[in-house]
Amino acid sequence: MLVACPDVASTEALGERIGRAAVARTVIAFRGGLGAGKTAMCRGIARGLGVAEPVTSPTYTLINEYSGALPFYHFDAYRLSSAEELNQLDASRYFYGDGVCAVEWSERVSEAIPDSAVVVELIPEDDGSRTVRIQGSPIEEALS
Repeated sequence: MLVACPDVASTEALGERIGRAAVARTVIAFRGGLGAGKTAMCRGIARGLGVAEPVTSPTYTLINEYSGALPFYHFDAYRLSSAEELNQLDASRYFYGDGVCAVEWSERVSEAIPDSAVVVELIPEDDGSRTVRIQGSPIEEALS
């Protein structure tokens, strides 16, 4: 499924829809370059999950944990060089737990990402908008 997002607000709004559709054990694997909108999308997902606190990029902490209707675990794999490093963070405990996981830069640790993950690719366009490609049930089905 492809969705056009003309600005940051629409990217966050799409994230909020994804958050409302997510269920426990949903893993969302984000792909996209610097500034593509991954963290903005994660802010929206958190809002859709009922997270009240501000959502920030976990670039240096590697994972941020938030409480909402479901726990939200926000990973950033930018500084990781292998799936093994993600596994050392005990990622599977989060992936198969009672919350929703979002993994920015998932392509860096693809071997550790569950096969059932929803893949969200953010593609920046020349006019500043972005095209978002979403692949994976049940999120793709819930949004269509």
